[in-house]
Amino acid sequence: MHVIKLLEEMQQAVGRVLFEKERETELMLTALVAGGHVLLEDVPGTGKTLLAKTMAAVIDADFRRIQFTPDVLPGDVTGIRFFNMKTQEFEYREGPVATNILLADEINRATPRTQSSLLEAMEEGQSTVDGETHRLPKLFFVIATQNPIESAQGTFELPEAQMDRFLMRIRPGYPSEEGERAMMRTYIHGSPAVVEGVATVEQVLEIRKQAMEVQINEAVESYLLAVVRTTRKHPDIETGASPRGTIALMRAVQARAFLRGRAFAVPDDVRALAEPVLAHRLVLSVEALMRNTADEVMKELLDSIEVPVEGVSP
Repeated sequence: MHVIKLLEEMQQAVGRVLFEKERETELMLTALVAGGHVLLEDVPGTGKTLLAKTMAAVIDADFRRIQFTPDVLPGDVTGIRFFNMKTQEFEYREGPVATNILLADEINRATPRTQSSLLEAMEEGQSTVDGETHRLPKLFFVIATQNPIESAQGTFELPEAQMDRFLMRIRPGYPSEEGERAMMRTYIHGSPAVVEGVATVEQVLEIRKQAMEVQINEAVESYLLAVVRTTRKHPDIETGASPRGTIALMRAVQARAFLRGRAFAVPDDVRALAEPVLAHRLVLSVEALMRNTADEVMKELLDSIEVPVEGVSP
């Protein structure tokens, strides 16, 4: 099957269950193709978990879910070594992190110690238990959900180091009136049909490989760098995007171009992805936090940078 047709089928499969989530679906696929992880953040009931589960269902791969609560321990994520009384030896029992797609539901309800147990897995594709390192599958995709800090009780804010491991933060938001009406009519006789796997692990890995061949010429490259570097000197931002953010935006731009059937990136790829890829990495000043959110500051920043109009194709 042609890669683009496969990606279209994946989008259509998600669309049969979710309503008015075309942008969110494309962003999720972009993160998957770029090899990154996704944080879904919004108020309860906006379809975060359903979006994550549906996205996982379109890939014929191992899927596990962790429902985070304050009593979940690091070993409940990475696995443990235990003494087997029968064999009289220590054995390793793998945790749910040893999978292809991991849904970390309500991740900000876990303690910082448990949250940090995911850091090594997300960054290096491995987990260490009692000094013993275990490699994770080549396809390892974390989809985490959280409710906004100010509206949830008993939560622990994700530290900057953890946030920086997520390629994107996506906020599904409320549907329009027509979208909500369509949802009511679909669910009136029960839940929609379960989505079946469309792509295999091998196909996703091959798509990732091909996406990395997308060309980014000097004009687009300079625009991307201008966006990232401006976050480091903007008056409302105390800490701008790190070099990891630069690479993340580059990979996401390549993935978006590939998803849209292009062998080269254009400035619109950068502009469309700058907010979901960079905003959650920014630390605003105290004064700025009283006026704006990081998303709003990112939009203002983008409006202040000239978009190249020439030399955008190879």
